[in-house]
Amino acid sequence: MPNDVVLSMRGISKTFPGVRALHNVDFTLNQGEIHALMGENGAGKSTLIKVLTGVYPKDSGQVFLGDMTREITVKSPQEAQHLGISTVYQEITLCPNLSVAENMFIGRGNDKTVHWRAMQRRSTELLNWLNIPARATQQLSTCSLAVQQMVAIARAVDMDCKVLILDEPTSSLDDREVQKLFSLMRDLKARGVGIIFITHFLEQVYEVCDRITVLRNGELVGAYDTKDLPRVQLISKMMGKELDDISAMQNQKSARTNKSGAPVFEACGLSSAAGTRAFDFQIESGEVNGFTGLLGSGRSECVRAIFGADPVTGGSVRMNGKHIRISKPRDAMKHGIGYLPEDRKQDGIIESLSVRDNIILALQVLNGFFRPFSRKEAEAFADEYIKLLGIKTASADTPIGSLSGGNQQKAILAHWLLTKPQYLILDEPTRGIDVGTKVEIQKLVLKLAQEGVSVTFISSEVEEMLRTCSRLIVMRDRNIVGELTGTDMTQAKIMRTIAGETAQDG
Repeated sequence: MPNDVVLSMRGISKTFPGVRALHNVDFTLNQGEIHALMGENGAGKSTLIKVLTGVYPKDSGQVFLGDMTREITVKSPQEAQHLGISTVYQEITLCPNLSVAENMFIGRGNDKTVHWRAMQRRSTELLNWLNIPARATQQLSTCSLAVQQMVAIARAVDMDCKVLILDEPTSSLDDREVQKLFSLMRDLKARGVGIIFITHFLEQVYEVCDRITVLRNGELVGAYDTKDLPRVQLISKMMGKELDDISAMQNQKSARTNKSGAPVFEACGLSSAAGTRAFDFQIESGEVNGFTGLLGSGRSECVRAIFGADPVTGGSVRMNGKHIRISKPRDAMKHGIGYLPEDRKQDGIIESLSVRDNIILALQVLNGFFRPFSRKEAEAFADEYIKLLGIKTASADTPIGSLSGGNQQKAILAHWLLTKPQYLILDEPTRGIDVGTKVEIQKLVLKLAQEGVSVTFISSEVEEMLRTCSRLIVMRDRNIVGELTGTDMTQAKIMRTIAGETAQDG
């Protein structure tokens, strides 16, 4: 791997009103390397990238391209692109209604005449050069998310990209798509591009990255060769303490027993308009169970049917042994059921409202909008749960959309905990958030179970499910194909159950 420095940031500091976001941070990127920028939410990763790309002006420090003789001051993302610094974000910012070629060239050049043949020819060359499985004339919306990410990267590369920043590019991709993206990243690395990779997936860091820089609380912890930094040490450096929480959680889960016998909630032959096939399900007091399976297996559809988020087309449900009717979410809420949805931005928060308003929203729905809480009551509720869950926000009046993903997730949890639920459904509660907050949420789930709350926990990370749940319901093609408890709860057994194999664990 070449060791020529392509980017150097020295002593970068940035302060916002009341918040020191970065303090004297150094960062170095070599030509032809994939470099992970790691840290918990609020560590300063996004701020550092925004300083680099001209979104924010730095308060102090220096940025150099190439050797230490070429200092630059970037005033806008457009200027960053002209200098060879390109960013591809988690949420794709291309135009799905345009062709692949049009997306590659949109906004480039001042000539009012569009040279369609030249544009399509150059796009085809780029697609072939980077082994991207798409046609120049193909409408972008017909491409998978992974291919759309690759098109955004191809656009950056064609603009003489020297530094490529990938901000959570894999959060919405399945395993096969991730491998396609990694193949492209390795190809670009071989061509000398320096890549800054921001992700919350530790496995991906160790699979594809050469070096790791860790930030914590806006300060540099250190830069390390990936091969020399064990995962436990990385987590410890990100969190700023020795990581004994996970083993403690495992012991806590193992120590719990659920012998109540009587289900808190049970469904019989439940199906929904979203395509959920009839299924039976039950959960006991203080139990943490979960639905597991591949993407598209029907995990989320099952819990949406339970909560009434999708129209129910058949079956019956009971709460504490009594038949109840759930035709809409408010019915479920009235019976003590809470639901943290998979897509927090679409279904979980109202971005323009304050943290306070989002926290009290579910309880206000139950109370009735014609009986609003007083300002004093709302402030007391919000302050209690901001403190209880450690939500990092300047104040309860801060718009929730400006919080980090992990703190938004904590606020949604507060929103439901305030209703004192008997049964809480958590669909991907730790997706896209940092390791420390993941552990906090998993510990909270086990604490709730100890207090008698029943929890259904869904996660795409199998290790997280095994660490948190005492029973797993395995799904394939929107059918329940197995149930695992005790020593059967292993990754190998889950995969074999999904595949329909009956062989014993080896």
